[in-house]
Amino acid sequence: MEFKHLVEAAEKWCSGNPFDLIFAEEDDERRLDFYAEPGVSFYVLCPGGTDTFHVWSESEDCLPYLQLAQDYITSCGKKTLLEVLEKVFTSFRPLLGLPDIEDDSFEHYHADMEGEPGPDQQQMGVSQQ
Repeated sequence: MEFKHLVEAAEKWCSGNPFDLIFAEEDDERRLDFYAEPGVSFYVLCPGGTDTFHVWSESEDCLPYLQLAQDYITSCGKKTLLEVLEKVFTSFRPLLGLPDIEDDSFEHYHADMEGEPGPDQQQMGVSQQ
């Protein structure tokens, strides 16, 4: 994808969340830098100079949160810039003071597992006599 299209996609993505695109460079590397208050920053290296997207932050406070996004990027299949940005946003929700969003499939499973065991279900490790 042409770099200008990546910049346009990034700007559009920023309109729906707290991040701003603060820098876009194509000369040395195809890099997009993002920032949100309170001091949450990261950048994305776009394919062209690299085979896949890569996310990083120069803030040591932010780096641990990017591991989930980086794992996602390196997993099977090509990713789009918007998919990468959404994964980063999800990872940074705690730093931004936003509630975590749980995976719907996990929530559904977890909802089925809540509550006390029924009379026909034995609790593990507890003998009923």
